[in-house]
Amino acid sequence: MGPPAAIEVTSETDTSGVTIPNPLTAPIKSNEIYGRRKRAPKSQWAVAAPADSLNFRHSKYEHRPKSKRWDHYITSEAMIRKGNSLKKAAKYLGRPGIISLGGGLPSSEYFPFEELSLKVPAVGHFSEAETRETGVVITAGKHDLAQDKSTFDIATAFNYGQGTGAAQLLRWITEHTELVHSPPYQDWRCTMSIGSTSALDMALRMLSRPGDMILSEEYTFSAAVETAAPLGVRVAGIPLDAEGLLPDAMDNILSTWDPHVRMARKPHVLYTVPTGQNPTGATQSAQRRKDIYRVCQKHDIYIIEDEPYYFLQMQPYTGPNSPDVPAPASHTEFLQSLVPSLLSMDTDGRVMRLDSFSKVLAPGSRIGWVTASEQIVTTYQKHADVSTQGPAGMSQLILFKLLEDHWGHSGYLDWLIHIRMQYTKRRDVILAACEKYLPRDIVSWKPPMAGMFHWLRFDFRKHPDYPGKSIETIEEEIFLRIIDHGALLMRGSWFYANAEDEHDTLFLRATYAAAPEEKIDEGIRRLGEAVREEFRLGKSDVNGSGKV
Repeated sequence: MGPPAAIEVTSETDTSGVTIPNPLTAPIKSNEIYGRRKRAPKSQWAVAAPADSLNFRHSKYEHRPKSKRWDHYITSEAMIRKGNSLKKAAKYLGRPGIISLGGGLPSSEYFPFEELSLKVPAVGHFSEAETRETGVVITAGKHDLAQDKSTFDIATAFNYGQGTGAAQLLRWITEHTELVHSPPYQDWRCTMSIGSTSALDMALRMLSRPGDMILSEEYTFSAAVETAAPLGVRVAGIPLDAEGLLPDAMDNILSTWDPHVRMARKPHVLYTVPTGQNPTGATQSAQRRKDIYRVCQKHDIYIIEDEPYYFLQMQPYTGPNSPDVPAPASHTEFLQSLVPSLLSMDTDGRVMRLDSFSKVLAPGSRIGWVTASEQIVTTYQKHADVSTQGPAGMSQLILFKLLEDHWGHSGYLDWLIHIRMQYTKRRDVILAACEKYLPRDIVSWKPPMAGMFHWLRFDFRKHPDYPGKSIETIEEEIFLRIIDHGALLMRGSWFYANAEDEHDTLFLRATYAAAPEEKIDEGIRRLGEAVREEFRLGKSDVNGSGKV
């Protein structure tokens, strides 16, 4: 098998030749959203006001099918959880003239925060230098809601809230989801999370029980495996190719599943990262996603679609020294260039999509959201209300001021186009450095088309100590040799879906996300030195193409 990576293209995107629905035709255009909002009573924005994302959708969904029910998969733990009974009283707090002597909400009079000011990029001027010089200062006051200056303020955001998150930001998230994905069934909902890892933990507790196995790519996000393990849940790895997990392989695994051999009942949950997959960088094409969905329908598999890198889909890689591919000329062109999500294909309500601001705004915000059927979202909310509750109100207010009061949907799409181009530059830098410094007879790769990761395959059979040393030992020696040369990559074995399976490949994961461009080049140069030393190849010439 070739190294799992993104789709190899020349001058076309990885969705060429595939009919992609225009996400702007089913819902509404980004610049029309605010004019088509339903008028909401002021009580909707009150402290701890309950929120339902149904109230924030724009398109009509009555003609679309309802989702399947998932009672046969929801665990007894999730079924008996009733949520927080005290929060049910919060719906009365917005009633005009009511005097609350009930809920234990502290008075905002004692919040030692009067005003919060943020300097943020103006739309179209997104660089750090531009923001420093010409950035816009946006301010949230303590009582902006009461004074009709804004629908969200410190008095509201910094108090207790619902597990859904605040209605103010949930409205924006719901509109964004409709704009980009427009789920093709009636009863979809959104609710906020405190990040996708937490959301995965809660989803596994809702949908699996000790002794179960779930499906995932054979190399997968290590924290997903580590989240599942304490719950008594193991992961069955599905082979990958250049477009991610193989539907036929998944179908075969499920069709031939032997619970006595596997020591687990047949899986009913798939965890997948379809875009810029961590760690392989693989991106599933539109057709691949459709094929995966069909296999899941055949075997009644529930899909957890974890998509933190969805908007880090980059410009096509056209080779070293090629001219840059121009940025998308419009929001419509940008959205049409994205591989359609599994959520956008989900006619059954069998997809729980996990979204996050972590990779496109800031990980420390700890704000993400879940989109799924009403049944699943309601079950999730009951769990959140007695565990994580909603994301931090401080974070919600900061993102609200940026996304709602400043950028709007249009400005956010401009920002996403900006970071797409920035990540494209970084991706091209690491690819050029690999071409220059790495011995191609030892190290191979596919150009990533999305995400943050560059997946490098090593021909361990050419190591001078093979087969006397195992793959794991050779991997460790390469890893430590690279550190000795002043660089750090992640070991591929750390991403095994199931470490007990037999593996005959050796990978290391590099990232182009964190280091400056000149450091990326130098880091790969050091990697090349380490590999040549470890494989006893001698030193390279300046192009990394031979020995001296």
